[in-house]
Amino acid sequence: MAKEKEANLFEYTEESIKSLDWKEHIRLRPGMYIGKLGDGSSPDDGIYVLVKEVMDNCIDEFAMGYGKTVELTVEGNQVTVRDYGRGIPLGKVVDAVSKVNTGAKFDSKVFQKSVGLNGVGTKAVNALSNYFKVMAVREGKEKTAEFKKGLLIKEYKEAKTKEENGTMVTFIPDDSMFRNFKFHPEFLENQIWNYCYLNAGLKIAFNGKTYISKNGLLDLLQRKTNEDEIRYPIIHLKGNDIEVAITHNNDYGEDIYSFVNGQHTTQGGTHQQAFREAFVKTIREFYKKDYDASDIRTGIIAAVSVRVVEPVFESQTKTKLGSVNVDIDGPSMRQFVGDFIAKELDNYLHKNSTVADGLKKRIEQSEKERKEMAGIKKLANERAKKANLHNRKLRDCRYHLNDEPPNKGREEFVAKQSETTIFITEGDSASGSITKSRNVETQAVFSLRGKPLNSFGLTKKVVYENEEFNLLQHALNIEEGLEGLRFNNIVIATDADVDGMHIRLLLMTFFLQFFPDLVKHEKVYVLQTPLFRVRNKQETIYCYDEKEKQAAIKKLGSKPEITRFKGLGEISPEEFARFIGTDMRKELMRVEEGDHIQQLLEYYMGKNTMERQEFIIGNLRIELDKAEVSGG
Repeated sequence: MAKEKEANLFEYTEESIKSLDWKEHIRLRPGMYIGKLGDGSSPDDGIYVLVKEVMDNCIDEFAMGYGKTVELTVEGNQVTVRDYGRGIPLGKVVDAVSKVNTGAKFDSKVFQKSVGLNGVGTKAVNALSNYFKVMAVREGKEKTAEFKKGLLIKEYKEAKTKEENGTMVTFIPDDSMFRNFKFHPEFLENQIWNYCYLNAGLKIAFNGKTYISKNGLLDLLQRKTNEDEIRYPIIHLKGNDIEVAITHNNDYGEDIYSFVNGQHTTQGGTHQQAFREAFVKTIREFYKKDYDASDIRTGIIAAVSVRVVEPVFESQTKTKLGSVNVDIDGPSMRQFVGDFIAKELDNYLHKNSTVADGLKKRIEQSEKERKEMAGIKKLANERAKKANLHNRKLRDCRYHLNDEPPNKGREEFVAKQSETTIFITEGDSASGSITKSRNVETQAVFSLRGKPLNSFGLTKKVVYENEEFNLLQHALNIEEGLEGLRFNNIVIATDADVDGMHIRLLLMTFFLQFFPDLVKHEKVYVLQTPLFRVRNKQETIYCYDEKEKQAAIKKLGSKPEITRFKGLGEISPEEFARFIGTDMRKELMRVEEGDHIQQLLEYYMGKNTMERQEFIIGNLRIELDKAEVSGG
């Protein structure tokens, strides 16, 4: 009888088929529309995608020749975006933000080479906001509507106004979806700069500060590099619907920023791959030598931007470009980019011998280093296979960033890929707790044995000679660069004690020294786990610092039980599951624009200097003063 009841629970009947309206579907499957939710601590968290979806519409107006200024205001959790374009046609204001597959982007004559294509963007923002307001102004008249979680709560009649033409959207993300979220201005600023670089002459005002770029991708690369780091002056090439900027430095790996119709495709795609292939081919033909592709691209810092009609992205979040022609009946992306690079880069190198010499020396340096390491790499790869990496060191997950999505269920697959995370832990107890509590679909665990080597000042040879580094490199699949990266998030998970901090610092040094593009592309994080558990019989509160602990004690009152976690291994798997979900607290490992990586490593990881001692002592005094003020 019990078995019959259990079977009935899984019957597939007419009642099993459900029809969701547009807002219910978006709220049930937000990952399909905005990627991961997050709390704002990562630049690809959902709250920034919401801002981007609204901003994209403003940029499309500018690209079509309407409105040269966009105003973005963020006050606490409220976002307001105002453009001065044509404004949504007043009779369609409500439909444009609340009916999926409704919009002007389906008509390529009205919005040629735009980013918004599917009529989804602002609808997703509307559905995922506690409050959403849209106002459109056209020729002296305005139309306004207000929504809550996608539901229309007030529609105003058309009214006369002296406002300039354009659209204004105000929204507050739903805090039941985006838990404990906070906007970080530096992430928004990075988004804004990208818009400016890709739309020369566009002016964006963000909380009173104005951003504008006159030289496009040349400005981008100048901001991303240091003049004393690069091997030759930046090459800047512009054509119809394509722009490229290129240089090299002494770092390992590749650092390529790619864009389609003003959209930053953080996971690359056909245009980025076409550029990589075309660059190698052109260089070989120019120098009349069959250089290895890795020697040509090692240390490259480049940006490539294309504009196409009806681009096909891998998902609604538009982070990867799929197969596409430049125009509806035009050349393939590979041919378009290849022809441009073959002609323009070749011409540039012939006219600029100093640049050509600097590029050649960098390639020959890479070639020499690669040949010196050839034997070591072969032995290291054999060792990795013998070490049975995927059983002993790596507890893998089902989805990976570099997997090819299937045609059926593509959107959901890509959403899962954006969540893929590898936790780097030290010690059996910590890795055991995370392994037992992780999401096996999207979360992997790599277990270190002991403290890593301090790799500052060492050559990449050590990555292959050191077993831990070699196996970590293979687990991430980054030997040949970011293209093969298997996880979207690399999270360092160590204890919050002195030893844990040291391990964290050594891992940061490893990434900065040998794979700085992982850091520059904001892939590396440090896991934040609670230091205290405060509870009584009714409630348990986990606290990440002393301030949160005191607030919890005040809330629970009557002498609650307080536990101080000394290490990750002390947190049970059941508890750990609460701290490594999609809303986990993690701190992004960032390098400020203009920072010289080798100088940073020298300062923090080189030999002790009086300057560093003074820095530590000075900051220690500040912390002691804070403790005295707070009564600690």
